Amino acid sequence: MSGAAGRRGGASRGTLYVVGTPLGNLGDLSPRAAETLRQASVVAAEDTRRTRGLLSHLGAAPALLSFHAHSSERRLETLLEILGDGRDVALVTDAGTPGVSDPGTDLVAAALDAGFAVVPIPGPSAVATALSAAGVPADRYLFLGFVPRKGAERSRLLARAAAEEWSVVLFEAPTRLVALLGAPMWSGLLHQAFGVLTFALLSRLMWRAVAPAPASVEEPAHVGLSRA
Repeated sequence: MSGAAGRRGGASRGTLYVVGTPLGNLGDLSPRAAETLRQASVVAAEDTRRTRGLLSHLGAAPALLSFHAHSSERRLETLLEILGDGRDVALVTDAGTPGVSDPGTDLVAAALDAGFAVVPIPGPSAVATALSAAGVPADRYLFLGFVPRKGAERSRLLARAAAEEWSVVLFEAPTRLVALLGAPMWSGLLHQAFGVLTFALLSRLMWRAVAPAPASVEEPAHVGLSRA
């Protein structure tokens, strides 16, 4: 990949590939994404343990570096140096497409600012996947990412979502899902913000490699909401 794709003005420069990976079912990985991961010199991963399993499945053996929300500025500089040496870097997240509710945006912006080519390798998206099977309008929707853990910002975001005329998609961690959804039925924070809900979807572990397990708030979830 580095050859023609990475050459500018006769000098070899690496390319940053932004690679969409499966939400869980390995069969959802595209041939193009698989080939990119096999040929990249370095893979920058949000969770190296999870990504190592994917690379092993592909028979790929690139250098694997962590790049997550708590990575130092030095790690970003290291990845830019690798690109400057003419080696290609593949950026992946835990599941889905990098740059959505993960730190991939920082690396992409830095690579573009430094003049490196950035090539997206399309793949699964948790947001689009949830909406596609939700049966709610998806021609226009508001994506709010992860809900703040507490405080005024959390209340403000939920109030903003409640007032939205379009479908709303937000993420929540499994350990805080009960507080968001309430128990036994919409009696928690979400009910307080939205009043009577016309729709609620829990897209549980869309990334599970086999069939999903029975519903449980112990599992990661994406919450999609639509208000009439």
